[in-house]
Amino acid sequence: MSKANLTRSNDFTIKIATVNGTGSASANTLLMKSIFRSGIPVVGKNYFPSNIQGLPTWYEIRVTRDAHVARSGRVDIMVAMNAETYARDVKEVAAGGYLVYDSTWPRPALLKREDITVLGVPLAQLCNENFNGVRTRILMKNICYAGVLAALLDLDLAQIRELLAQTYAKKPQLVESNMKAIQLGYDYARANIECPLPLHVTKMTRTAGHIMIDGNTAAALGCLFAGATVAAWYPITPSTSLMDAFKMFADRMRVDPQTGRRNFAFIQAEDELAAVGMAIGAMWNGARAFTATSGPGISLMNEFLGLAYYAEVPVVIFDIQRVGPSTGMPTRTQQGDLMLSAYASHGDTRHVCLYPANPEECFYMAVQAFDLAERLQTPVLVLSDLDIGMNDWMCPDLKWDDDYRPDRGKMLGKEEVLKLEKFYRFLDRDGDGIGYRTLPGVHPKAAYFTRGSGHTQYGAYTEDAAEYQIVLDRLTKKWATAKRLVPRAVIDATAGSPLGVVSLGSCDGAIREALDVLKQRGVALDYLRVRAFPFSEDVEKFLAGHELLFVVEQNRDAQLRSLLTLETAVDKAKLRSLLHYNGLPVSSDFIVEGVLAELQRGERRVSPEAAHG
Repeated sequence: MSKANLTRSNDFTIKIATVNGTGSASANTLLMKSIFRSGIPVVGKNYFPSNIQGLPTWYEIRVTRDAHVARSGRVDIMVAMNAETYARDVKEVAAGGYLVYDSTWPRPALLKREDITVLGVPLAQLCNENFNGVRTRILMKNICYAGVLAALLDLDLAQIRELLAQTYAKKPQLVESNMKAIQLGYDYARANIECPLPLHVTKMTRTAGHIMIDGNTAAALGCLFAGATVAAWYPITPSTSLMDAFKMFADRMRVDPQTGRRNFAFIQAEDELAAVGMAIGAMWNGARAFTATSGPGISLMNEFLGLAYYAEVPVVIFDIQRVGPSTGMPTRTQQGDLMLSAYASHGDTRHVCLYPANPEECFYMAVQAFDLAERLQTPVLVLSDLDIGMNDWMCPDLKWDDDYRPDRGKMLGKEEVLKLEKFYRFLDRDGDGIGYRTLPGVHPKAAYFTRGSGHTQYGAYTEDAAEYQIVLDRLTKKWATAKRLVPRAVIDATAGSPLGVVSLGSCDGAIREALDVLKQRGVALDYLRVRAFPFSEDVEKFLAGHELLFVVEQNRDAQLRSLLTLETAVDKAKLRSLLHYNGLPVSSDFIVEGVLAELQRGERRVSPEAAHG
């Protein structure tokens, strides 16, 4: 009997195929939240087109009692609502799985697969008989399939009604119409299909102390708590929702309750170059400012990033990575900006980069990014991606320390300036490569030129070779200081194995799941997750301490591997790349198969004893 035919509670994946712009997002979110509120860990992944409406879109809900966060790589229940993708959708269903479709119109071709169960529900007919208006009927049909799934999975209708009431608190009439559509689907399924399916939900308590949130919302909240008051941007998928969320939070929390005055600036620039220029100018002037963009925006920002690096002006940039090159696939995920961000601009530049693995880290790293930018007086880039930024993740409750105070770094006030014989902006007085800075208007004695052209350590213009090199060497010393300040890597060396996995960002969930599977198959590996560039000392030690290292990343050209070989002493002969770059989030199966295939290739024989440490 196929795995999918067995009774499996809280361990399956649903995929819903619809058309963009038909309101399916509301139904999908309703289903996911209902499962979450049943105490069951769940993850939602949205695969949507880059146009406004009319093209196919899919939403994947992974119900996972073990709280996995990666894409499962399989489909157990397919809800096929788009006739144009039927053939593709039917093929995707795992053997022993289920296909739900709208049987208002006969689809005999759907019955060709004998290894799956096809369930027809006349969704359009039900809605045509109970609702008026073409648009309303289309919208209600999508809500209706949520009712069908509620019956098939054994979801609590009372809980769904409660969710609807919260969602449409200001529009109570929508609660009744949506609930009517859900009840229609639910009643039909209960009357005509054996419910629940062998794949169903059973209430748990594993979501206590957790929330459902996407990375862009979490990052925006982190910026607010970090004290950001200036946000400049130019719209680009998939970063726009980060800026929308920041404005929503700022409208609620950055408004003077007495006067109603907004205590923040939110500016849509004419392009990404202008946006980052505004953010740099605002931070030079003393505000905490940021911008959010994606790969094409980082390309445009290169000139200003070089200026901020050399003139030593702090700024924070969120890069929500998407698929390239060029426009690529704007609504698919990738980790393709690692090299671009690390060395952005011409000449000798190195930029501090942070690599969150989930929305929780997006929140905390947003705060760290502002502190690091001001402490190091340099740009800091936070490299999230579309999977983290726009998909629904289950995360522990976000916590905040009310005693937090922003780290403004080496910033001199008027009294401190007056005590100096003379103020030199680019002079290293402490040996850590970081000079002291002042804000405009502090005192005439604190004035200086913010030079992007050649300058001496005393701030004067120069084209003298020796004087120029002194400043560049100091920036290298600052880079060494950054290594001690950035977030340390996350290391799991409990396997004590000569084999290791190295990765970053959103690969984390798939890797952790893969490590469990590999261990069951007799292959144990240690794991290093890089969280920042520059690489800290613990990264060097891990690389040196393992004989064979699998570098897992989501791009074609092995950019993380390239950074490791450029910036550490690792012998690149012991690095093996596992590269996933089709635009979908990486699954654990890809990693398991890649590791086993590499070991079986015979390029390096590892005995079972060695693999177990």
